[in-house]
Amino acid sequence: MADEIHTGGCQCGAVRFRVEGKLGDASVCHCRMCQKASGNFYLPLVSVRGAKLVWTRGERKRFRSSNVVWRGFCGDCGTPLTYEAPDGMALAIAAFDRPEGIAPTIQWGVEGKLRYVDHVSKLPGEETMADPEAVSFLADLVSYQHPDHDTETWPPEERG
Repeated sequence: MADEIHTGGCQCGAVRFRVEGKLGDASVCHCRMCQKASGNFYLPLVSVRGAKLVWTRGERKRFRSSNVVWRGFCGDCGTPLTYEAPDGMALAIAAFDRPEGIAPTIQWGVEGKLRYVDHVSKLPGEETMADPEAVSFLADLVSYQHPDHDTETWPPEERG
């Protein structure tokens, strides 16, 4: 049996995975392809090379972003899931059920780094409910996001 088990999946729950074994190097990539693939400033990834990856629900869709790299994502909700290169596969850190335990140790693609990224942590911060414009609709918000743990089935009921 593997020493470590890590689970995760997409936002809607259509695609789920389990990694058995030790995770590899964790990083963030600032290259323009990773920015576009994640819709974000950078893409946090962790290598699963050397571990056993099992897709436990659904199948990822794949996009060939270059002549050597495939990007995996959920075809239903669009959540970025994989970076697949000749030297191995990496998974998006935020797709894990417990991403807080996977800390990046290096930045790649720094030539594409957006100038303001290093200053984001210095921006003023507010809790979600402090936004008076959003409080009225957030008070009745019902999340359809898959929980951060495996479930037998998903979704639990029909949604409107």
